Amino acid sequence: MSKRCEICGKEKTFGKKVSFSNRKSSRTWSPNIKKVKAIVDGSPKRIYVCTRCLRSGNVTRAL
Repeated sequence: MSKRCEICGKEKTFGKKVSFSNRKSSRTWSPNIKKVKAIVDGSPKRIYVCTRCLRSGNVTRAL
């Protein structure tokens, strides 16, 4: 699946997982990306959108 939202540009972020004993290891956070059908330039297309953009209505006229 795509790694980024085509509306807001949200993508995978990186950071550290910290245990109780304060040991650190790498980890990632992935956005919740869905493939939706939307009207783009007057024609229906499938685009990758994060659920935050779907819920806020940034994807206009999703089919």
